[in-house]
Amino acid sequence: MSDGHGPSPETPPGWAAEQPPPYGPSQASPWTAPGSAPGAPHGAGPQAPFQQDPHAPYPPHPPQPGGPGHGPGHGYAYGIPQAPRPGIIPLRPLRLGDILDGAIKLVRSNPKAVLGLSAVAALLASLPVAVGQAFVLGSMRSTLRETYTDPYAATDPTGLYGGFAAQYGGAAVSAAVSFVVVTVLTGVLTRILGRAVFGGSITAGEAWRLTRGRLPALFGMVGILVAVLLVPLVAFVLILVALYATRSVSGGGLAAVVLVMVLLYLPYLVFFRTKFGLAAPAVVLEGMGPVAALRRSWQLVSGDFWRVFGIMLLTSLIVGVVASILQVPFTFVGTFLGLLGDGAGATVGATVLITVGGTVGAMISYPIEAGVSGLLYADRRMRSEAFDLVLQTAAVEQQRQGWVHASADDLWRPTHTPAP
Repeated sequence: MSDGHGPSPETPPGWAAEQPPPYGPSQASPWTAPGSAPGAPHGAGPQAPFQQDPHAPYPPHPPQPGGPGHGPGHGYAYGIPQAPRPGIIPLRPLRLGDILDGAIKLVRSNPKAVLGLSAVAALLASLPVAVGQAFVLGSMRSTLRETYTDPYAATDPTGLYGGFAAQYGGAAVSAAVSFVVVTVLTGVLTRILGRAVFGGSITAGEAWRLTRGRLPALFGMVGILVAVLLVPLVAFVLILVALYATRSVSGGGLAAVVLVMVLLYLPYLVFFRTKFGLAAPAVVLEGMGPVAALRRSWQLVSGDFWRVFGIMLLTSLIVGVVASILQVPFTFVGTFLGLLGDGAGATVGATVLITVGGTVGAMISYPIEAGVSGLLYADRRMRSEAFDLVLQTAAVEQQRQGWVHASADDLWRPTHTPAP
């Protein structure tokens, strides 16, 4: 036999003269385990990464972030599916940041309707107060000048009393106007929000047309809420008047009674204001009556009272600070002009400046508070009724169609909510 290195007479007929070398020790190949010497017996030297002692424990999986429902170290690399966000909020239970961001996006997504309606409502509510304050400033200006001219002259307080009467009268008129315009504005803004959740926009005229049929129920709901909140105050005032009239307590005792009444009323106010805080969206979006809407709000808030109260309180603080920052410069200049100016022009200028300041502050605070209330309502339905599934299904269909149909408003009615 030949060793394969040359021709051999024993080479079978038809074979090539040069044959490959005989088999020997295996040479290195790309498939050789790292660290193994060519030709080394199995198990000698460093083992391949996939070889391990059969008695050794399994190595842990490398950490992979983002697994669905799994923390680091579970080895799943799938990302958390993101909830669709066709409009101002993601269609899932909302965090505090989502609610505040959605309220701001409500203004930005439809500025003409939201800010325009808010400005009209704020102007109507601010004007009576500004007129009363301007009269007070005018009366104080006259009194100060008389005192400066003749410090020993007797001052006639009639004008000053008239100015204060004008101020408190203006405040009362403003409260009545605010009751009407803020109630209407809340309903209209809630209707706009109901469409903005799906990414749709709506004009002020269309929002008014869709909301005006719900105004009687909305006023009825607000009237019941105001009555619930004012009944204890009326009782407290009657008690104080009776104590003062009968001289049953001294001045210090009367002050103590007032303090106790305030401490008792604050928890009452917080409780009922929070429990009924989601009634307006129920009236507008679900088409409920006044009593049913208050009952609906009570049901939605139950189980999450402190969170709802905290978000409402934080929102009030934020919008109060922002409104004050915007309002103070106008009020300061108007007050300065009303006290130191001359004639009717100073009174008119003070009225205009104070009105502008109140309007600018309120036109920002009204839509933010209405937006937070509406989004809290949506959040509570998503958490307690799985309403986010309804919204997500509708969002997918609307994305397929390419536009938001007006029938999206009907999705807020309870008949579309799946059983929990």
